[in-house]
Amino acid sequence: MDKKKKNAFEKFANWATNATGSSAAFIIAIVTIIVWGVTGPVFKYSDTWQLVINTGTTIVTFLMVFLIQKTQNKDSKAIHLKLNELLASHQGASNRMVDLEDLNEAELDQLHKFYEELSDLAEKEDDITCTHSIDAAAENHNLKLSSYRSKSHYAKSREQKDPGKKS
Repeated sequence: MDKKKKNAFEKFANWATNATGSSAAFIIAIVTIIVWGVTGPVFKYSDTWQLVINTGTTIVTFLMVFLIQKTQNKDSKAIHLKLNELLASHQGASNRMVDLEDLNEAELDQLHKFYEELSDLAEKEDDITCTHSIDAAAENHNLKLSSYRSKSHYAKSREQKDPGKKS
């Protein structure tokens, strides 16, 4: 990727985010507040003295909201792309998961309910390495469970959980 194609705002946003998130910026903010507090008696705690800090913090806060949002949007997009690449490259993953961020709230809620059910199925299994895809979760669960029942490690773990029962 060509790093020279960043526009001026993006360059400034990256610089400002790094600068304002530094220890030096925090120290400057603390020093500013201390200087403002110490100068209170000099200015007799006047309205103008209070207005200086109120106006300054309001302006800084207003501008920082946009810088932070820009950075979060960029980070979020990069994370989504990385996750999409993992989904696309993994044979067992469902490609339906790519671009979930484009779904509406109701569709995301429906998908969330599906994964809650999937989680309930997974809790019933003894092997934490079992996985399911969205396309065949219930079928995979039943196939795996019937396969595991014939294995000795499954029977032993069931006996340890319920000593009086046979699987």
